[in-house]
Amino acid sequence: MTTYYTNGASTTVSAFMDGSDAAEFHAIIKSTAAGETFATQLATVMTAYNALRERLGKDVVPVFKRYFLSDAANQQPQLPREEECAVSIVEQSPLDGTKIALWVYFQEGVGVSNLYNGLYSVTHGSYTHFWQGSACTPDVRSEVATRALLCDYALRLEDEGCTIADNCVRTWFFVHDVDVNYAGVVKGRNEMFMTNNLTSETHFIASTGIGGRHADPRVTVEMDTYAVKGIEPGQMSYLYAPEYLNPTYEYGVAFERGTYVDYGDRRHVFISGTASINNRGEVVHKGDVKAQTKRMWENVGALLDEAECGWHDVCHMIVYLRDIADYAAVNAMFEERFPGVPRVIVLAPVCRPEWLIEMECMAVRRVSGNGYASF
Repeated sequence: MTTYYTNGASTTVSAFMDGSDAAEFHAIIKSTAAGETFATQLATVMTAYNALRERLGKDVVPVFKRYFLSDAANQQPQLPREEECAVSIVEQSPLDGTKIALWVYFQEGVGVSNLYNGLYSVTHGSYTHFWQGSACTPDVRSEVATRALLCDYALRLEDEGCTIADNCVRTWFFVHDVDVNYAGVVKGRNEMFMTNNLTSETHFIASTGIGGRHADPRVTVEMDTYAVKGIEPGQMSYLYAPEYLNPTYEYGVAFERGTYVDYGDRRHVFISGTASINNRGEVVHKGDVKAQTKRMWENVGALLDEAECGWHDVCHMIVYLRDIADYAAVNAMFEERFPGVPRVIVLAPVCRPEWLIEMECMAVRRVSGNGYASF
């Protein structure tokens, strides 16, 4: 983990390098120019991004980006036109008092192509990875929008010889007015999954469903996705940590707590949005954000442990808070326990009002001898 400082921005980077030509890097770039205009803060972030690109070298390219904005309607038109990889843009205000933060996932030695159907392909070795950012359908209720987005995504994957059930690894749903619209997301997803062999008897997909706004006020739901082509049956596994969490279907929703994908040289771990919940599906420590943070860490730690990973394997973290007033306390806790880990804390209400905080993360560790092709 390394942090670089440029004029008006900070860049924190994690690296996975195993000696192959497929190193991976996760970067969180934050403006440090609080109080300046969005144009000024954007310029500092892009300068830091370009400096990082130069530092990493020409063989390392972005495969996915997410911009966290404080006012998407006014700020999204000012963002640079992006065509080098899939891009997600969501209004989830960085809670450090600035207007913009950027998560970038870089990989070495890959080929990235715009498929012009909403997906970007990332190819290396025996695998093709598909990323999608900010898919949306304006002017419809959240239930209809979710069902339409997933059905459209299924068709896009089918065009590439994939299915949601066999190849989709991770989804993100950003829900405008989540307290009102999340129930529709759940219903639309449940119905679509049922018709695609995603059930409590098979498996679901790692996911985050969280508050977030699109620049277009007519959009109730936007969706990001990640899938992999070329994996074999059994190469993707699911995480449960039953001593700490219960299966999500027990309280009517359809996602996995976490997923990992094994390659011949590494294991990718995707931890879903995780809050302070117990194995009966109950909110733990209502009204106490510090206690909720500690229980959330216990839950995430248990999921990582089940994937034979530790906190030292985590590449980046995204932390969601419901209440701006909780930022100082939560940030201090993360600074103390996870210094130097790429991290951003944003304003984004969780799907139940009693949950004051949620987090997600990705991790990677070396593996070998499993018979799978290397990443």
